Amino acid sequence: MTITAGIAGASVVPSTGTPPEATASGSPATGISLTGHRNVMAHHTVKFHGRVTPAGSRTVIVRVGGRKLRTHTQPDGSYRVRWHAGGSGTYRAHAKVADSSVRSHGITVYSFRPAAASYYGPGLYGNGVACGGTLSPGMLGVANKTLPCGSKVTLRYHGKTVTVPVIDRGPFAGNREYDLTAATKAKLGFPSSGTVLTTR
Repeated sequence: MTITAGIAGASVVPSTGTPPEATASGSPATGISLTGHRNVMAHHTVKFHGRVTPAGSRTVIVRVGGRKLRTHTQPDGSYRVRWHAGGSGTYRAHAKVADSSVRSHGITVYSFRPAAASYYGPGLYGNGVACGGTLSPGMLGVANKTLPCGSKVTLRYHGKTVTVPVIDRGPFAGNREYDLTAATKAKLGFPSSGTVLTTR
């Protein structure tokens, strides 16, 4: 299968927090930042980095995906750590100074896998959908055969991202995993069929 969707242009979002707690050797820590790529491919390595203020030698713990990653700051207070995104999904990450309540704000990391998709809608508007409601041109959502109704799915296509619910069952033709509504298709700039990136 040729993958037509990509992660190019994945955004990097900084996160900072400045609780007043004091820890670490030397001057007390007053803040820590965390930065990382928000959009990554499943089974790839994600790089996180940040800085503790004031500068000094400290231990930093980054929690993400159920893991606790321990690293140490450089003399200037900066730190780096790598995390392997083991599968598709949505993960929350935050950093803290060890033995302290000084921690960053959380950031969300979206880990994607490719999936074949198509779209539906024209000719079906006014019909009911399997999860309740009536299909309309402006309805955002996807059809999937197995995900529970209402499940949130984050989709990405050529740098555009949208999070929508599962509203219907399908597709029932070919090997496609998702049918996008016309409104979802338009948000992503998705063609009639192709490969989309998904967190589910």
